[in-house]
Amino acid sequence: MAKFNIDRLRALVAPSTATATSPVTGEQLPSGRTHEGAPGYQRSVQGELFLLAVSNMVGENTFYESGDARDHRYAVLVREATRLDPEWTARFLRWLRSSANLRSAALVGAAEFTRARLEAGAAGMSRQVIDSVLQRADEPGELIAYWHATYGRALPKPVKRGIGDAVRRLYDERSLVKWDSSARAVRFGDVLELTHPTPSADKPWQGALFTHALDRRHDRDNPIPDALPTLRARADLLALPVPERRALFQDADRARTTLRAAAMTWEAVAGWLQGPMDAQAWEALIPSMGFMAQLRNLRNLDQAQVSDEVAATIAARLADPAQVAASRQLPMRFLSAYRAAPSLRWGHALEQALNHSLATVPTLSGRTLVLIDTSGSMDSIFAENGTLRRWDAAVVFGLALATRCEQVDVVSYSSGGNWGGRSYPDSIVFPARPGEPLLRAVERWKSDGYFIGSGTDTALAVRTHFANHDRVVILTDEQATGGDVSAAMPATVPLYTWNLAGYRYGHAPSGGRNRHAFGGLTDAAFGMITLIESGANAEWPF
Repeated sequence: MAKFNIDRLRALVAPSTATATSPVTGEQLPSGRTHEGAPGYQRSVQGELFLLAVSNMVGENTFYESGDARDHRYAVLVREATRLDPEWTARFLRWLRSSANLRSAALVGAAEFTRARLEAGAAGMSRQVIDSVLQRADEPGELIAYWHATYGRALPKPVKRGIGDAVRRLYDERSLVKWDSSARAVRFGDVLELTHPTPSADKPWQGALFTHALDRRHDRDNPIPDALPTLRARADLLALPVPERRALFQDADRARTTLRAAAMTWEAVAGWLQGPMDAQAWEALIPSMGFMAQLRNLRNLDQAQVSDEVAATIAARLADPAQVAASRQLPMRFLSAYRAAPSLRWGHALEQALNHSLATVPTLSGRTLVLIDTSGSMDSIFAENGTLRRWDAAVVFGLALATRCEQVDVVSYSSGGNWGGRSYPDSIVFPARPGEPLLRAVERWKSDGYFIGSGTDTALAVRTHFANHDRVVILTDEQATGGDVSAAMPATVPLYTWNLAGYRYGHAPSGGRNRHAFGGLTDAAFGMITLIESGANAEWPF
């Protein structure tokens, strides 16, 4: 297999010849301080917004920022970016919801985009942006709830029209039974009354659906229209006496057909049975369950003791690269499932699924230094259930990259010292094991004590471990202490920072020669490394 010639590689990135740029740009000299006191580099509005959005779970606290402060900064950045370049911001928000699959940030962004356009008196674009980020039938209600909480009860015309466009696309019988309930502040009926969408001409049943949604919202006991067979079948099923319900599963094919006709998800069936979901019930449901539903229920399937034959069909689906791509699951979902599933029968499939979800991580020739920040701030959660930390993401991406490097040194770093009766090392080299599966390597990292804690002396880690490498990749929240990270290594060597938190100040310049910043919870931007090193400009991934 052909390799890049090392001398040629260095020539490409030397200051005298390097012209390739990356999209996250900012100041080339420090103008502030990181949260831990190191020289901090301010990014452009677009750069700061991008890094924040792709790592932000709306409403979640981080180590250095409360959820409220973080969300406010995000809203301000969206409005600033909209005023500076509305076309860029519109493309970004559409990509954020579709390719990046970050729904809450995209919905908030669309609302703030619209607010900025209204404040500026600018016409156009807002309706289309709102429509573009609404991709699931519960999201029109979510966006309205956000607008009400932030800007009051009155909905501007672009908001109404954009939501109306989405409603015509998204509202059907199955979405109504899945997403419309009294547990939601804004029901389907509320959305219809607030936005007044006209039923789609190519959906003759949609008018009846809208009428029924309004009846549900106002507790009107009108009969379900004949034009809605799924809802009628569901009503018949719900009317079945509880003692007779479990008997349905004695014939798996009949159960599957009956439940599918009534749009009964596994969550609905679990409540309908009013008792535990046994293997018989799960096995009837599994063929009609979506990829994500199967992934999140591996533990439940084991506890119900579904057969190995059925488990094998699920494992085959999880390991299918086309299914993984279509599911748009974040790589960390597979690590979460791996940790949650108690049996060994899912391990290999989840390993394959994780690798498929990281398909765009590039192959790198020469020598690479991968530094993974495992300081205390990287222990902050980014999942609602608290099972995944930012350093988990750093390790997954860092070790995935390491498996694609011709020669690599992988280091966990923090800062040394003694605090609270515990001694912390500055850094620990993680020894590679040829052929080791990625998930097993991640769990070895966890079980063997490579999550250090303590501070973030990134410059010290660079000075300690840099040994004429061809590039340095740092996975971090960038909140360094100590000296200037950029100055700790030669200016002729590329430094790639993978940002996992999106704070205001970065630890190094970005967008210029040999200093680049990316970020996020997917592998989407890793391919920029090879573009830059081949002399091509890396653009935004949208």
